[in-house]
Amino acid sequence: MEILVYIEVKEGELVQGSLEALAAAKELGNATALVAGDADAAAKAAVYGAPVVCAKVDAANPDAILGAVEAVCKAKNADAVFFAGTQWGKDLAPRLASRAKTGCITDVTGMEKDGDAILYTRPAFGGTVIEKMKNHGALQVCTIRSGSYSKPEAGAPASIEECDPGEADIRVKVLEAAKEITEAVNLEGADIIVSGGRGMGSKEDFQLVVELAKVLGATVGASRPAIEDGWISRAHQVGQSGKIVAPKLYIACGISGAMQHISGAIGSKYIVAINKDPDASIFSVADLGLVGDAKQIIPLLIEEIKKRK
Repeated sequence: MEILVYIEVKEGELVQGSLEALAAAKELGNATALVAGDADAAAKAAVYGAPVVCAKVDAANPDAILGAVEAVCKAKNADAVFFAGTQWGKDLAPRLASRAKTGCITDVTGMEKDGDAILYTRPAFGGTVIEKMKNHGALQVCTIRSGSYSKPEAGAPASIEECDPGEADIRVKVLEAAKEITEAVNLEGADIIVSGGRGMGSKEDFQLVVELAKVLGATVGASRPAIEDGWISRAHQVGQSGKIVAPKLYIACGISGAMQHISGAIGSKYIVAINKDPDASIFSVADLGLVGDAKQIIPLLIEEIKKRK
């Protein structure tokens, strides 16, 4: 099985989710990585063991990228195309599927060969149901949920070839690319996330979450109620309507554990929950639970961490 993986690049660095997609592809068949318009990023991708195609296109233009993907698919006779489950990947994948007149399976957490087909595993209904799906189209297209695979080990560089797909069907012309504030909050690539919920009580007390994150070198997350109350910007939201995360450590402070939030953090390697309600749903998924007022526990944690540092 020939699989093409689109490698997303942000500020010159390879996006973690794209490397996870590459690892998934290498488990299933012969993987080829596609990098758009960045020779330095192509060199970085080559150390992960799959041959790399560097397409001479505008990496900020989705139409140009899709043209490159289609050209490389044809050249490599690809059976499948994998994207990271980022906002960019979720935009490109269904558009490619529409052009190829095939289906697009999103938020994939696992895959296995089933004859000549791929059997996909993905969560549904906010993570309450795990379903298995097949795409019977000629081209398999999917997005892979962050944290579902470990990125491949770096080694000797693979080959790099350049590709000029020529004129694509460009419907949008990018005149200027401005960095959004949401891009500065890298929840999806964070190793440690400290999140706060409505149980923090107020915007002032929510700053304890920010301080704990600072001493841990972590990224700040939040549940939807904390966002809606205006304690922090929506760029920090974790959950079904926010970011899907998979850090090594996730600390939930004053978060009850609604399914919509848990579905966004369930991929975390280790979950610590702090809540004064011993029956809070968050404890059902936590590896370690602390029953108590987060506003009293967090200052003790901060003090102890500072001592140990």
